[in-house]
This record gives sequence, C-alpha cells and structure tokens, in this order.
Amino acid sequence: MKPNIHPKYYPQATISCACGQTFTVGSTVEKINVEICSNCHPFYTGKSTIVDTAGRVDRFKKRQAKAEEKVKKTLSPAQKKAKAISRRGKKEK
Repeated sequence: MKPNIHPKYYPQATISCACGQTFTVGSTVEKINVEICSNCHPFYTGKSTIVDTAGRVDRFKKRQAKAEEKVKKTLSPAQKKAKAISRRGKKEK
C-alpha cells in the first residue's frame, strides 16, 4: 500500500446518541453524534414514536379525516339504485 494516502483509523471511536447512549466502535472519525440508535429506535424498542417534521403528520391526519367524511357522504350502489327508483316513481304520478 502507498504510505500517507489512507485516513487515520481510530479503533476506539465513540458514538454518542441524542438519548444519552454512548458506545465505542472502530472508525475513521474519532467522535460521531447520531440522533437515533438501537437503544431508542422504535423498531428495536417496540415503542411507537412519530418524528414530526414541519407538521406533516397533522396535515396527513387532516387529509385522512377529510377523505373519510367524503366516503361517508357518497352513496353505495344499492342506495343509488333505490334513489333512482324512487325518482321514477315520483315522475310517473
């Protein structure tokens, strides 16, 4: 290998999570800061947490509620048929 072209390797590099967990690994960076680790990640903990960025979750929930209301207001095929039959009955009289 050519000398002086490879990055320095730190066998005891520390990783610090936002939750306070720290552990050591080998890396080319001496200190690493992360937001989520295996100690606080929902997949590993089983706890469901929503990381909301700029209110996107709230906007999504509002759209879902609006769509559900629209579905409730629409008539089923059976209701449409019954309505059409009742209109025909009124026209014949």
